[in-house]
Amino acid sequence: MQFTTPLKHNSTKFLLLGSGELGKEVAIEAQRLGIEVVAVDRYPHAPAHQVAHRSYVIDMKDKAQVLEVILRERPTYILPEIEAINIDALFEAERLGFHVIPNAEAVNKTMNRKNIRKFAAEELGLKTSAYRFVSSFEELEAAAKELGFPCVIKPVMSSSGHGQSIAKSPEDLAKSWEIAKEARGDASELIVEEFVNFDYEITLLTARNEKETVFCEPIGHIQKDGDYIFSWQPMEMKKEVKKKAQKVAKTITDGLGGRGIFGVELFIKGDEVYFSEVSPRPHDTGMVTMITQTQSEFALHVRAVLGLPLGFRQITGGASAAYKAKSESFNPVFEVDPEIFGKDSFLRIFGKPESHEGRRMAVVLTMGETQKALERAKELVEKISDADYSDAMQSSPEAVQAQEAQQCGFFKKLLKIFQ
Repeated sequence: MQFTTPLKHNSTKFLLLGSGELGKEVAIEAQRLGIEVVAVDRYPHAPAHQVAHRSYVIDMKDKAQVLEVILRERPTYILPEIEAINIDALFEAERLGFHVIPNAEAVNKTMNRKNIRKFAAEELGLKTSAYRFVSSFEELEAAAKELGFPCVIKPVMSSSGHGQSIAKSPEDLAKSWEIAKEARGDASELIVEEFVNFDYEITLLTARNEKETVFCEPIGHIQKDGDYIFSWQPMEMKKEVKKKAQKVAKTITDGLGGRGIFGVELFIKGDEVYFSEVSPRPHDTGMVTMITQTQSEFALHVRAVLGLPLGFRQITGGASAAYKAKSESFNPVFEVDPEIFGKDSFLRIFGKPESHEGRRMAVVLTMGETQKALERAKELVEKISDADYSDAMQSSPEAVQAQEAQQCGFFKKLLKIFQ
């Protein structure tokens, strides 16, 4: 394979549609191979914007805006990194000859829980929890009564647990209905799932380059309100159950096709493997692979997109702990105990320009025997806190800009005096 130089007429170019912390790592890995990176998101100074060659801020649900950037940049590969993207723009891009990763239909299926659940359960025959789709509160009540309590309620389109809840009784349904409106996407339809009392859940990172498929060691994780807070690798599993999980992961990724890494989420109950969800991109729980594997999930994603060999090995056990902001700020500042910077522990601050309560802002990574690494990660993440700044430091971007302009005017006057 030939490799190019960025910012040339013949550069290999990645267009990232979504520029969060996962996209940032993809951008870094791509640039290590001389790939030109263009990062797109809905807000300025997103994490991947800060390391890309160029960046754009657009409404990614607007077909015209998405296509305008694609046609302007003419990328070699288009990498959707979030769910909230106009799917018609991706289908149109494919029709025009652009290469969408893994492909537009796979993105279409996975960005919508209704599409992927029906595809996995009804077309591929994978074992899943019982489910119903509802569009009204009355339908929600009927579905919950049929499936029983507790039941899991999610918007068909969302991410990072936004809009997800568990209803433990009929009295919880009204609250779940309201929570669903917090979706990052479309909350007009919900999926109601039977609650599987599983033993544990895993992410099985599965990379394919259309020539071979490889599996990372299973990643165990703990979620709260549908969003990950801790993950560890490897997750101990019976050999035969791991083989079942790999078979499920290969079935769903073969069905979706294309290139790239897929985060396949599975429930394990005894020796049974239940398919839950799949993301056709790096997975947040997979950030732990930045220290546990010779090739992280981000490096494997880039290799798979380029059609390169997918060889790698596990080098250590490890764990990750997400740090979530506890306050609102336009100027996030964190107090970090130096203990975090040990010989077997690492801190990655994402550089998001604003913090909101519960927003993921950083991750702690620890190496070592899995259980000890997890305990250490849990301990260290508690040594980060939001800095207690005054109200003046929490000014809006507009106020900060006005303040900077005022200071600039002052220095110009000062310069004239000295001149």
